[in-house]
Amino acid sequence: MDKVKVAVIGVGAMGKNHVRVYSKMEDVDLVAVSDVSKDLLDLTVKKYNVEGFLNYEEMFESSDIDAVSVCVPTTFHHDVVMSAIKYGKHVLVEKPIAFTLNEAEEMVKAAKDKGVILSTGHVERFNPAIQKAKTLIESDVIGDIVSASAKRVGPYPPRIKDVGVSIDLAIHDLDVMYYLFNEPAIQVYATMGSILEKCEYEDHAEVMTKFGNDITGILEVNWLTPYKRREIEITGTAGIISVDYIDQSIDVYGAFAQDLKIEHTEPLKEELTSFLNSVKTGADVEISGEDGLNALKMVLAAKQSSIKNEPVNISDL
Repeated sequence: MDKVKVAVIGVGAMGKNHVRVYSKMEDVDLVAVSDVSKDLLDLTVKKYNVEGFLNYEEMFESSDIDAVSVCVPTTFHHDVVMSAIKYGKHVLVEKPIAFTLNEAEEMVKAAKDKGVILSTGHVERFNPAIQKAKTLIESDVIGDIVSASAKRVGPYPPRIKDVGVSIDLAIHDLDVMYYLFNEPAIQVYATMGSILEKCEYEDHAEVMTKFGNDITGILEVNWLTPYKRREIEITGTAGIISVDYIDQSIDVYGAFAQDLKIEHTEPLKEELTSFLNSVKTGADVEISGEDGLNALKMVLAAKQSSIKNEPVNISDL
């Protein structure tokens, strides 16, 4: 396979970035895009000189496509992904993988049965500062991991209308914790609430997660803070790693000197490159459908905990 023929479904806030990145990749042929908004579709078609479809199934039927990015609102993930799988397309679906666990499980099974790739877009795993933190942890630089504390806050994004802050934001750091710890989540306790009248769902959440090996993750997310902050601090028995997602910077405290030089990259480009490498070579994807399912379980456990006002075991979902 010389060039991977790709398409993007949903060219709004996140989808337009997929289109932009794909259009600049040498081993990619951006064949088509699809969106229900004719105005948005026409602008994208004109800018990138690609075919445009209001109906994505018509795109699958008439275009020669190897792989597709699905960037539609969460509530439509299941239907779009299942259609792509039916037509034998490899799929990268933006996080969260689906709106419900049943939908996610059905998507994962369908991809396996069809023999196509299903990857989930947890882009923060490709942040170079997180990659560096992963290397330092695996090198035992800060000893045994004890806990992690993350903060992901900022103003309310009016474009998000179908989910709350937990699925939109908390899922990022819960997945990153799982990735860094390499331990499964066991139990979740969370409080959530809605303060903003314009927000139909929860606009703030505080989540405590018990992972394997007695590691604790603590997370604060909200759409209330007038500025963006994206950070995580990992505490070990021999030191602390502090990461700023936005600056792509990292500091290590209490440990011997380390080379903390980080080459700044665009995480989305790294994510799409990884996905396409799997499409071309057949190698396992770095973030699978099962990973997406795992992240969704953690965030749905948090939502359930906030309703019950008690801890929820992941095994009970």
